[in-house]
Amino acid sequence: MAGYSGGLRALADEAGAGPGTSGAASGERLRHSDGPWIRAAGGAEVMRTQMAYVKAEFATAHEGVAGCGDGLSVLGALGTVRTSWERRIEAARDECGSLAGRLRAVAGTQGEHDAAIRSNLAGVDAGTGVGAVAGTAAGARVGR
Repeated sequence: MAGYSGGLRALADEAGAGPGTSGAASGERLRHSDGPWIRAAGGAEVMRTQMAYVKAEFATAHEGVAGCGDGLSVLGALGTVRTSWERRIEAARDECGSLAGRLRAVAGTQGEHDAAIRSNLAGVDAGTGVGAVAGTAAGARVGR
């Protein structure tokens, strides 16, 4: 572990990047899995689809109401509430659709970062002096 010191040595061992590690059991604590992110994205898509059904049911439930209640003041209030809920349903559908894409992007980005960090830790350990972690906002250095 020539390239590592102190806490970085322990971190490299956790990530399975140290010498003699196969990336199996020693790196399990710091392994990334895109499964939860992908499942969350799928859940957001299901919610988006369900919102379309809710909006359709909402419209069906209000069919004929205007003709049955001519002259009732409650119809104006009902129309206002319906319009408000339809806007909220559309906003929720849009948010779920946007969220699904962002969740998938997180899974991909995190996987790319994991690979870059693993590569850089292996480079430091190999004594190449390569230690910059690709993709970090602060351009932090790992190793040395």
